[in-house]
Amino acid sequence: MVNSTQVFYFTLSAYIDSGPFRYLYFMIIISLYVLIVGSNLVLIVVICVNRSLHEPMYLFLCSLLFVNELYGSTGLFPFLLIQILSDVHTVSAPLCFLQVFCIHSYVTVEFFNLAVMSYDRYVAICHPLRYNVLMSRRKLSGLIAASWLPPVLLVVIMISLSFSLQLCGNIINKVYCDNYSVVKLACSDTTVNNIYGLISTAFSVFVPVGFILYTYMRILKVCFSGSKQTRQKAVSTCTPHLASLLNFSFGVSFEIIRSRFNMNNISRGLQIFLPLYYLTSQPLFNPFLYGLNLSKIRDTCKKLILRPLRKLN
Repeated sequence: MVNSTQVFYFTLSAYIDSGPFRYLYFMIIISLYVLIVGSNLVLIVVICVNRSLHEPMYLFLCSLLFVNELYGSTGLFPFLLIQILSDVHTVSAPLCFLQVFCIHSYVTVEFFNLAVMSYDRYVAICHPLRYNVLMSRRKLSGLIAASWLPPVLLVVIMISLSFSLQLCGNIINKVYCDNYSVVKLACSDTTVNNIYGLISTAFSVFVPVGFILYTYMRILKVCFSGSKQTRQKAVSTCTPHLASLLNFSFGVSFEIIRSRFNMNNISRGLQIFLPLYYLTSQPLFNPFLYGLNLSKIRDTCKKLILRPLRKLN
């Protein structure tokens, strides 16, 4: 047996020898990272500088963009860039567990944040006259805290359970570290880890998704019985949220299935790409989903871009 404290590094075996193409891959990854950081920061600045956007819906969006997208992508992209240029794809045990924390907390908080945003849309559409009372500043702060604290606590407990395992190997068949890959290396009893993993997955994925579906059932009920204006408002504000949820749920669902079941019949390239998809698609697509669909943000962006051009003319 090898104690977990004696495993000083992990080897990431999913990387392939790309030869001179590594520099092309490096440029593609760094371009994506710059695009993600730039697009998310633009929307954050737009929301911060425009007082008319200091409403719960946009503050929740700002939290999603700043805390989830920038934090989540930073937990992955710099690591990928280093590994692409490296000849030996190893990572120290502390850094591996740090990445596990970043990635898993990002995923969990993402679902909780989407659930909080769906509650905000439910209150705005189903109880518009009481919106300011139900979504007070105090309530807003509490919801943002609730979207962060429980998920982070879940991940901390999960990592503490994994860190105490006795490991009999150090090879992870991925391009990044994740908790289940570490658990599979254990030669000690992992019953507690597996049970906790199922419970935490249910609480961090299925509970928020179930809550979101419930709120949208209530929203649809109001829309069908309401006016045309109510339906238009629901479509304009809920479309990007639903698109974001579907996109993220697809990626996470595939990753859960791929981790738990044998999927050797899927090509190696696809096995590498799809796990990365759910970690990169949200930070990349969310700024465009919300920026293009929410009229207030779209109009503010136009003003910020056109104002300097008018001064030049």
